Amino acid sequence: MPNTTGYSFGDVVLVVFPFTDQQGSKQRPAVVISSDGYHRNRPDVILMAITSQVRVPLGFGDALIQDWKTAGLIKVSALKPILFTAEKSLIRKTLGSLGASDQTVLRNVIDTVVG
Repeated sequence: MPNTTGYSFGDVVLVVFPFTDQQGSKQRPAVVISSDGYHRNRPDVILMAITSQVRVPLGFGDALIQDWKTAGLIKVSALKPILFTAEKSLIRKTLGSLGASDQTVLRNVIDTVVG
């Protein structure tokens, strides 16, 4: 069944992302981690942060996005295990989508940080 909600797992979007201290927000890329079933039944999406400030060594739960150009990113970036739920109206645009291998890495990150 095709996705009629506009977003799928692995889509990279530009969104107003809240700071973890809830004292502000910043427009930044994030990846959709919620499922098509979730999107059919809820008015929001679950997202994971993406950062271009890649530190070596990577922190717990961080993972490089290997095919960052296909994902619509402008430079080397990493998944950052900061999750949040947002109304679809907060998403400014879709930048691209993670390739199959990066989606596998994303699923591993979710398993690592959420259980």
